[in-house]
Amino acid sequence: MAEPYASRRRPRGRHRRHDRVRRRRLVGFLVLAAVAVCGAAWIDGDGEDGPRGVAAGDTSVPGTGVGRSANGGIAEAPPGVASREPATATPSKAGSTRPGAGTVPGPTGRPPSSTAPAPTAPLADPITLAFAGDLLPHMPLNRAAATFGRAVGRPYDYAPMLAPLQPIVGGADLALCHLEVPIAPSPDRVRGYPVFGAPPELVAGVASAGYDGCSTASNHTLDQGLDGIKATLDTFDVAHLGHTGSARSAQEAATPRIYSVKGVKVASLSYAYGFNGYRLPAGAPWAANQIDPNRILADAHAARAAGARLVVVSLHWGTENLHAPNAEQRALAPVLTASPDIDVLIGHHAHVVQPIEWINGKPVVFGLGNQLSNQTRTEQRDGLTVVLTAQPGDGGRYHVTGLKAVPTYMDGLGWRVLPIPQTLAAPATAPALRAALRASYDRTMATVQASGPVLGLTADPLPPG
Repeated sequence: MAEPYASRRRPRGRHRRHDRVRRRRLVGFLVLAAVAVCGAAWIDGDGEDGPRGVAAGDTSVPGTGVGRSANGGIAEAPPGVASREPATATPSKAGSTRPGAGTVPGPTGRPPSSTAPAPTAPLADPITLAFAGDLLPHMPLNRAAATFGRAVGRPYDYAPMLAPLQPIVGGADLALCHLEVPIAPSPDRVRGYPVFGAPPELVAGVASAGYDGCSTASNHTLDQGLDGIKATLDTFDVAHLGHTGSARSAQEAATPRIYSVKGVKVASLSYAYGFNGYRLPAGAPWAANQIDPNRILADAHAARAAGARLVVVSLHWGTENLHAPNAEQRALAPVLTASPDIDVLIGHHAHVVQPIEWINGKPVVFGLGNQLSNQTRTEQRDGLTVVLTAQPGDGGRYHVTGLKAVPTYMDGLGWRVLPIPQTLAAPATAPALRAALRASYDRTMATVQASGPVLGLTADPLPPG
C-alpha cells in the first residue's frame, strides 16, 4: 500500500487534533498489519481464459524503468504526457422524471454482520443508484465491436453490447460503471490482455446505456501511462460523463467527484489495491488512487465538507476468481464503514460475483463480477448490477434503505450483456441460452447471499419454465 496520506480535516483544537492523529495511526496500523499477516492475496489475471497473472504488488525492477507485466513478464513502462485541469462537478440525469427500477419481494433476513438501518416511517425524496461490474474489453470483444461499428460507419460500436441494460441503468437516478482499463491514446495502441488500451468508442457505448460516469482506479490504470489516463478522462469529458479514481493533475485528484442527483449531492470515490507492478510516476503521485485507509477516510471527510449527503467508495480489491471476500477485504470493510463519512462500499476486480453484507449498518457489495468481457469460464460470465435506494435521515444525510439485485450474463455468441429475468421473459430467447441464464441466475443469487440472507434485498423472479 501507499504511504498514508495526511488528513485533510481542519483541527478543532490541539487535544482533538492529537487524538485524531493517534486514531488514524491506529486504524492504518491495524489494517496494514492484517495485510502483512495474510500475505499477498491480491492476484491479477485479466486474460480471456482466466487468471494467468502473478501476485500483485510492486514488482518493478529498480533502476530500469520497467515493471512486471500481468502475465509475469517484463513490461516496459508506458510514457507519460502533460496533464490538464479537470472539471469539478458532474450533473447526472437525476432530477428527471424517469422512475427507478421496480422491485418485487425477494429474500430478506437479518445479516450475519451488524445490521441495516432500522425501518422507520416512509421518507420523502428517495434516490436510486445503480452500480455494475467490470468493463474489461479483450481483443475478441473489440473485434466484435468493430463488426458492429462497420454497420454504422464507425471504427467500433459498443452500444449494442450494453443496450439490453439500458432500461435498468437508465431507470436509476444515478448510474455508475467501472472502467477497468484506460482508453488508448491513439488507434495503434488499442490492445488487450495483459496491457490494455481500449478504443474511445467504449465510452460512447457507456453513455448510450445511460451511465452517468465510471470509477477508473484499477490494477490496469497505468497500463498506458499518464497519456492513457489523460486520454481516458478527456474522452469522458467529451461524453459529459463523470469519472473518479485517476487524475490529470494534483488539483483534479484533490477535488471530490460529486454528482447532483435530484438536487442531492452524491460523492463517488475510487481506489485500487495496486497497478500490476507499475509505479506511480515520481512527478505525478496523484495520477491514480491506491487503497490506503487513512487516505480514503480523509477523502470521504473532504467530500462531506464539500456538501455530499451520501458518499460511495468503489474498491478494486479481492482475489480473482474467488467468490469469498479475502482477508484484506474483511479487514478493510469494517474500518471504512465505521466512518460516519462513508455510506456504501462497492467492490470490483474478482471477475466473479461476491456476497453482499451489511457491516456497521451500511451495505458492502464485495464484488459485482464482470459486466462486459471475454473471460470464458462459466462463472466469469456471471455479473451483477445492484440498484440501491437511499432516503434522507437526520441532518439531511441519505442512507441506503433497500437493494435490488439484477443478475446479468455475458453472451459470448451475441456479444451482449443480458439482464437475466428480462431476457428470459422475451419469447425469442433460444432454449440453450435460457438454460445458461437460469443457471447463471441461481449461481449469482446464491453467492450474493452466501453470508446469509441480506436484509432489504429484492430481485425480479424468473418467469416460469
